Amino acid sequence: MTGEKQGAVTTRGTTAPGARSHTVLESPYGPLTLVATDGVLSGLYMREQRHRPPEESFGPRDPEPFTEAVRQLTAYFDGELTEFDVPFTLHGTAFQRSVWAELLRIPYGETRSYGELAGLLGKPGASRAVGLANGKNPISIIVPCHRVIGAGGGLTGYGGGLSRKQRLLAFEGAPAEARTERAATAEAAPGLW
Repeated sequence: MTGEKQGAVTTRGTTAPGARSHTVLESPYGPLTLVATDGVLSGLYMREQRHRPPEESFGPRDPEPFTEAVRQLTAYFDGELTEFDVPFTLHGTAFQRSVWAELLRIPYGETRSYGELAGLLGKPGASRAVGLANGKNPISIIVPCHRVIGAGGGLTGYGGGLSRKQRLLAFEGAPAEARTERAATAEAAPGLW
């Protein structure tokens, strides 16, 4: 399947990826593993992240393809960058890619609910499917899946852990109700990020 260009983002179907390499960036949220496919960022994973591919699939360690991504992530963590423009590619189903495209439209410091995203996609009853696609987002932070919350404003899960999600939202200055952890909500919606 050929890619659709969206600014600096190329989206692709579920075709097999090409040559891979990776590097690790230390961050305030723990080590981040950046993965490139054919020299383009295709993954950004936290330690102990749900849906993190096996380490052996990341390819050899090589920092060269990640210079710009590391620069932008460092600026983000230093509070100097609120919008990424590093080129990347997303591999997933058409529905997953549509959800990830909506994530890119959520501004820094703001949140959206799973239901709001479903409505924006023209599928108002698909909030659980949106949550599952959100949870499979392969490029954390840059594709801001942490900005998605439950309908009542509570945290409903995050593949990188609820405490990381809460810290990322606080760092970005998201509304306080989005940062209030609700364990009951998280238990009621397992598998959602």
